[in-house]
Amino acid sequence: MEHLEIERKFLVASNTYKEQATSQIRIVQGFLNTHPDRTVRVRIKGNKGFLAVKGTSNETGTTRFEWETEISINEATNLIDLCEGAILEKMRYEIPLGAHTFEVDEFFGENKGLVMAEVELNHEDEVFKKPDWLGKEVTGDIRYYNSQLSKNPFNTW
Repeated sequence: MEHLEIERKFLVASNTYKEQATSQIRIVQGFLNTHPDRTVRVRIKGNKGFLAVKGTSNETGTTRFEWETEISINEATNLIDLCEGAILEKMRYEIPLGAHTFEVDEFFGENKGLVMAEVELNHEDEVFKKPDWLGKEVTGDIRYYNSQLSKNPFNTW
């Protein structure tokens, strides 16, 4: 599936989001390519595999091209072994709020302690309701891109 991904990212100020979550799923992901112009991601989400290609972000860091397709769990597992940098492990929580759903990622391993929320939008200046556990906005800060966290983990900052 191909589309423009428009999202904003935030740090999370408290763990009260867990009480509001309607689902949670374990994600393991790695990157076959982390070039700034294009990243190629392999992801295992629950018991499904996915391959995604993402393009360059715009100036604000909110919008970029994304293409993703489902692959077999076996293919994803084999591709994870070929990834560069560290493999990211996280628990993703989904929290619906108003017309939007926030995805909160609690990272493990070398990124333990990092908890980030993102919300997908239909356009860059779309207004959305902000939950009380939402912290500082980090949209466009390349250090918080998953591809960068695989090369420069949060615990090394």
